[in-house]
Amino acid sequence: MKTRLSAVAAALLALLVAVLAFGQPAHAAAGFSVANGRLYDANGTEFVMRGVNHAHTWYPQQTSSFADVKALGANTVRVVLSSGDRWTRNTNADVANVISTCKGNRLICVLEVHDTTGYGEQSGAITLDRAVDYWLSLADVLAGQERFVIVNIGNEPYGNQNYASWATDNANAIKRLRAGGLTHTIMVDAPNWGQDWSFTMRDNAASVFAADPARNTVFSIHMYGVFDTAAEISDYLGRFRSAGLPIVVGEFGFNHSDGDPDEDTILAYSQANGIGWLGWSWSGNGGGVEYLDLATSFNPANLTTWGQRLFNGANGIRQTAREASVFSSLPPTTPPPTTPPPTTPPPTTPPPAGGCTATYTVTGQWQGGFQGEVRVTAGSAAITGWTTRWTFANGQSVSQTWSATVTSSGATVTARNVDYNGRLAAGASTTFGFIGGWTGTNSLPAVSCTAS
Repeated sequence: MKTRLSAVAAALLALLVAVLAFGQPAHAAAGFSVANGRLYDANGTEFVMRGVNHAHTWYPQQTSSFADVKALGANTVRVVLSSGDRWTRNTNADVANVISTCKGNRLICVLEVHDTTGYGEQSGAITLDRAVDYWLSLADVLAGQERFVIVNIGNEPYGNQNYASWATDNANAIKRLRAGGLTHTIMVDAPNWGQDWSFTMRDNAASVFAADPARNTVFSIHMYGVFDTAAEISDYLGRFRSAGLPIVVGEFGFNHSDGDPDEDTILAYSQANGIGWLGWSWSGNGGGVEYLDLATSFNPANLTTWGQRLFNGANGIRQTAREASVFSSLPPTTPPPTTPPPTTPPPTTPPPAGGCTATYTVTGQWQGGFQGEVRVTAGSAAITGWTTRWTFANGQSVSQTWSATVTSSGATVTARNVDYNGRLAAGASTTFGFIGGWTGTNSLPAVSCTAS
């Protein structure tokens, strides 16, 4: 199943792509851009992905995973979403919250639609054109996030059959996204369950890149059993590097049912050649590939063998990840406080049956800014939704939020649950967070909670 181009054909391909590469545009200040096979952030600084995949669409309650991944050193998270065709649709509000949570944790967010997986071979898989419909429905959420978000059109969009239209379908999808107003860097996955053993992506990447009016497309290869030798890994990635085309390893593991990937070479070659990668996956794997969990039961204190290798091993995340420079203008996620943060006393009365209470905590504070958290706790009966409200007394303001829908009217702030954290069992709790500003005094407001 692993074929090779003839030497003559390969040479012609390299020449063609090299010519095309010279036509790439300069860095776009609005967001990420591509030039000479490299990815650059909005500051014009080269950005190399070092991160993980997170199965958000199946575990929407695990939003704390973003902070956990960041704390272990990652600079990027690839987030699994669903268009609603195969799994529950991730709503506009949910996707907005994912983006906000990524930004709050200073992570670049690669968003992907998983419903395309194995199209042409797996029942129920959707076309790239259908995935584009979903992205266009998110246009209001994605607008203005070009500095922080990369759009991965569809995960592993073809299986091992009926993949001949990969290049045409991707080119058309990119054109539709551009015509629909999306100016983000676009990522496209390889066919053959992402592993491109047929070399369809490798041999057609130049034409797909040229089809993008913005010349702002990145290619993603998934490396599992097909890439079990150093020669295969260096040859595949090296051809993109030589051709001046941007390539990342969008998924890979240290083991797999179809063979044993050479993860050491993937990490070493990528580091030596400035190639980004995203390990699969943070936690929650099933169906016999549980060994691909990086953390057991979403617990960052309980990394698996694979997790220890990826985060703490040679050429791993802790050694090689560098935060995107676009976050330099944002306050640190949890900066060292210049004064001891205030604490919140426990509520003086228990929550009523079917009701809820809320506590407000400043988790970090610096000159002019702070990070806050509100914990919502259900009373003696389950609730299906909640609304919290408080009024700042000293001119404070909220600028970024995650895990809640937050609005402000003057000094009064109202925060409501999002889709995945409104239902709480009796006595159960959830939290949401925010970044705020203050001058002079940052006193704690009283917070009310209303259940529905």
